[in-house]
Amino acid sequence: MKALLALADGRIFEGKSFGAGGEARGEVVFNTAMTGYQEVLTDPSYKGQMVTMTYTQIGNTGINAEDIESRGLFLSGFIVREYQECYSNWRACMSLDSYLKENGVIGIQGIDTRALTRHLRDKGAQNGIISTIDLDRESLVAKARAIPSMAGLDLATGVSCDKPYHWTEGLWDLKDGYPQVDPVTLKYKVVAYDFGIKYNILRCLVDAGCDVTVVPASFPAEEALAMNPDGVFLSNGPGDPEPLVAVQEEIRKMIGRKPIFGICLGHQLLGLALGGKTMKLPFGNHGSNLPVMDMATRKVEITSQNHGFAVDLDSLGDAACLGHENLNDQTVEGISHCTLPIFSVQHHPEASPGPHDSHYLFGRFVEMMERNR
Repeated sequence: MKALLALADGRIFEGKSFGAGGEARGEVVFNTAMTGYQEVLTDPSYKGQMVTMTYTQIGNTGINAEDIESRGLFLSGFIVREYQECYSNWRACMSLDSYLKENGVIGIQGIDTRALTRHLRDKGAQNGIISTIDLDRESLVAKARAIPSMAGLDLATGVSCDKPYHWTEGLWDLKDGYPQVDPVTLKYKVVAYDFGIKYNILRCLVDAGCDVTVVPASFPAEEALAMNPDGVFLSNGPGDPEPLVAVQEEIRKMIGRKPIFGICLGHQLLGLALGGKTMKLPFGNHGSNLPVMDMATRKVEITSQNHGFAVDLDSLGDAACLGHENLNDQTVEGISHCTLPIFSVQHHPEASPGPHDSHYLFGRFVEMMERNR
């Protein structure tokens, strides 16, 4: 079917639909990864967003049962240059088109994604709408302009788990798939706060020797501390961290009592809990090829990222120092507390999708817990 993508600034792109039909709305962002579209689709951090893939052909490898990162699809829409109906992969079980239809996600193909990406880069990420049912351009632009800004939205609460659960699944193995690890063999107890946590983060924690209990975003700090964990993990997630005032307060109660490691939204929430501020970036960083420097070692690593907000380092004062820096835009890519066993990163060391350069950070968390047992 014919489909239109309308941006809030009046720019219109015409293409054809795939996946579900109907109408979808959200903030339009672009992702520069060449592969890993299934992990992108199932990343809860994309809640409320429509993702443009900059790589030209999407769908070549189909969909498999192993590469999902959460319990479902959370993005609002999927935008590609050329959708490939014929897929080829030894693990594939269905096409991307069927997967989107099954999950009610609208896709649009056949548009100039290079032009769209350049537009978003120059003008900034903005709200948009994809429709197969309303093809009136003025009507769609008006609808796009009425969509609330991502700034000020609490989206993490809506993607978090409802109750605590135990996780013992390890990293994928070519021969055995995902192994179930005996908790007796896991040395470190970790409470992981779920703001939209990705499965591969949990697998990486287990692989590092952590016995993980996942808890909802609203879980009280005293109940988490009553579990007597060796450390606390703060996960990735969607939306603006500032509205999560109650969550920030619970994090403050744990500062100085247990080692803390945060990723992405968890990093931003930690920065706010330490007294800092966050800011919305013009178009954010989404992809698996972004350079970052570890300030402790001065080594450069290529990272996987997905965020539209960043921590303002100056607002933290003496509470924390710069741990990692984004070498593209010099934004804060990680912080470390000056005296306490606390650190966080903006990028995704679980690398799903993405390179494995930052995988060592899970080992750093384990070393921190060992020193403070």
